[in-house]
Amino acid sequence: MPERYALILGSGFTDYLPEGKVHELHTDYGAPSAGIIDVEIGGQSVLTLARHGPDHSIPAHLINYRANIAALKALGVTSIVALNTVGVIGDICKAGQLGLPSQVIDYTWGREQTFFTGGAAGVKHLDFTEPFPAGLRARLLEAARRARIDCYDGGVYATTQGPRLETAAEVDRLQRDGAHYIGMTAMPEAVLAAELDIEYACIALVVNQAAGRGDKPIHYDVAASTETARAAALALVAEFFGSTVA
Repeated sequence: MPERYALILGSGFTDYLPEGKVHELHTDYGAPSAGIIDVEIGGQSVLTLARHGPDHSIPAHLINYRANIAALKALGVTSIVALNTVGVIGDICKAGQLGLPSQVIDYTWGREQTFFTGGAAGVKHLDFTEPFPAGLRARLLEAARRARIDCYDGGVYATTQGPRLETAAEVDRLQRDGAHYIGMTAMPEAVLAAELDIEYACIALVVNQAAGRGDKPIHYDVAASTETARAAALALVAEFFGSTVA
């Protein structure tokens, strides 16, 4: 089966909705966050989905992740590149830079975490040892190298519930747990993709130092760094998708 790629857009991309054929789907789990747009990126046909809706009206804890992933699967997607805005703990990345996490810790609650809910849907105990497949991550890192984009290799993404940001004490706890990035959307997105045999990689857009770590207010940090991180992420995906054209 030929590769079919999707790009999931996160915070900071409300004005990046390129024109293309729009697929309006309804799945067994409801409607996805937005119409899925078939666009050309780097000469490659890519399906794009605005995770928070076209006007960023859906907070992280209310996203219908199952509908989003099921809709992409129905359109033949085999690999997902997800753009996730994060804060950072420590100095592995600075605000405005990118990271490619290799692990995830899930602190969310109340979200639909599986397609295998028992009964007719069955039960599946997924091996989730490596949440972000090494092959897809390696190809993205190589694209970053070719494009001369500073992209940190590895780190642990802590997925928090939101929509509020964390307290300084919570960040202390996450650091003790081994986390490097803090975001709200990698889970259950990554595990749902894995359940449907879709490769999933997260490009973490670092836009702020985590609570209690920076020397300026968080929202000031976000405003100053989002555009830099977004430009780097778009350059990376353009290089990546361009390199996948047969």
